[in-house]
Amino acid sequence: MKIALIPGSFDPITLGHVNIIERASKMFDKVYVAVMNNDSSKHSATLSSKKYMLDIEDRLELVKLSVSHVENAEPIASSGMLIDLFDELGAHAIVKGIRNEKDLEYELIHAKWNKEHNERAETVFLPAAEDLCSVSSTLVRELIAEKKFDDLEKIMPPKALEWIKNRR
Repeated sequence: MKIALIPGSFDPITLGHVNIIERASKMFDKVYVAVMNNDSSKHSATLSSKKYMLDIEDRLELVKLSVSHVENAEPIASSGMLIDLFDELGAHAIVKGIRNEKDLEYELIHAKWNKEHNERAETVFLPAAEDLCSVSSTLVRELIAEKKFDDLEKIMPPKALEWIKNRR
C-alpha cells in the first residue's frame, strides 16, 4: 500500500489544500493529512516560525470537515517532527502543493532538510490548480478578520467556512 503524508499548518484550510488532497488521494492508497505546527526556523536562519489564528485542535476539525468526502484521506494532528511522523506512518512520500516560484523555493528548503535527516523522506510537488494559484491561508485569515465572508465562499471549503462563521 502506497502512503502519502500531506503536512501543513492549515490555518485555516483552503480550497487549494482540498484540491491537492483530492488529487493525491487518486495517486496513493492512503493519504494522511497532518495538521502540524510549523517551526521553519530550524530549516534555515532566513525562515521564521508561524503565528497561528487557530489552535491545532480547531485546525484539525476544519480539515476533518473539509475532506470527509475523500474516502482514503485521514486527518491527524502532530506536534512532532515531520520526518519522525513520516516513519511512524510508514509513508512513501511527502506531498506538497506549489502555487508559484516562491512556494517552490520555500518547499525545496524543507524537502532538502527532510531528506538530509531521513533518507527515506521523498517529497512530491503538485502544482496548484490554475484557478486556485492565488489562494492562501494568509488571504483567508485577512478576509476572516475583515468579516468578508462572501469573498471566502470562493476560496474556502463550505463546511469550514460555516464553522468559522459560527465561531466568529
